[in-house]
Amino acid sequence: MVCPTLRIGINALYLIPGGVGGTEIYLRSLVEALAKIDSANRYFIFTGREAGSALAPRAENFRTLVQPICSANRPARLLWEQTGLALAALREELDVMLNPGFTAPLACPCPQVTVFHDLQHKRHPEHFRWFDLPFWNFFLFWSAQVSSLLLADSPATAADLKHFYRLPDARIRVVALGADERCFSLAARRHPEPFLLTVSTLHPHKNLDRLLRAFAIFRARQPQFRLVVTGIHGFAARELVALRDQLGLAEAVDFPGWIPREDLYDLYARAWAFVYPSTFEGFGLPVAEALAAGIPCACSAVEPVATVAGEAAVLFAPGDTAALAIALERLACDHDLRIRLAAAGPLQAARYSWRATAEQTLAALRQAADRER
Repeated sequence: MVCPTLRIGINALYLIPGGVGGTEIYLRSLVEALAKIDSANRYFIFTGREAGSALAPRAENFRTLVQPICSANRPARLLWEQTGLALAALREELDVMLNPGFTAPLACPCPQVTVFHDLQHKRHPEHFRWFDLPFWNFFLFWSAQVSSLLLADSPATAADLKHFYRLPDARIRVVALGADERCFSLAARRHPEPFLLTVSTLHPHKNLDRLLRAFAIFRARQPQFRLVVTGIHGFAARELVALRDQLGLAEAVDFPGWIPREDLYDLYARAWAFVYPSTFEGFGLPVAEALAAGIPCACSAVEPVATVAGEAAVLFAPGDTAALAIALERLACDHDLRIRLAAAGPLQAARYSWRATAEQTLAALRQAADRER
């Protein structure tokens, strides 16, 4: 049976290059993987001015439609999503719309598939600014209601969708994220230097204040080590810099912010170890990348991070500073452990591929479109 050609929209209005963290890596990786597996369907990528046409792959069946809005202006972006994007979907005669960043046009003329990376606004509302939280509560709830299918990064997020939004199993698909193929090639040419690496937005739930305290304990015994925490300077950035200085770590801890991918690959190739202390995640993409690169890893024993890491990382309770300091010590000094983790990491990460993510996403888009035929 020949599948009909679909006209698929991708709502990338939320994309601010260098400004939205892991959801940017997700979107870029997904689009690139879709271009590799699908030359039949036609894709229309809707972006704001900041992203422009930079997201489009070099494929004839992908077209970028830059919308007249600045995505950094959230109210303007949400307003256009509800009006201009809905009209564009009608004008382009779309068969289905993919919303990869939580929110969807509520009056879209075609069926929609919306991706929920997590439900942190429901699980940990204390981490949101008071004036942001009403937007998250309203738009995510109604986006879930109007979408034909919802894609969750992990079983943990799928369970949250069922719990908080009372959605049936039939409307939810778990579609795991992938590990960057470039990272696997780094494992064979790593040249470790004495620094620990964390890839994380500087937000409260990332537990970076506890990491700094644990690193201070660790560095008292291993003064040759440094710590690099690369990622967007989020809500906790000022407090973290102040804590770093208070702990006397100003010369030992760097917060370089969001960096180009090539620079991140270089850090993966040189890091002695990788640590991820987050208290809440929807998936844990940096963990998958670090494992793929063959870096000895330690991460918090919370789901779904623990499942992503499997037995290829040292796990610790995210609320236990002493346990975290011990994990850092083991990564730094236990030679046999380092060898075992470096070998196990790429094997574990190989379970997660962007090709599989793209195939499962495309299957969901076809299913949503078929329901309306």
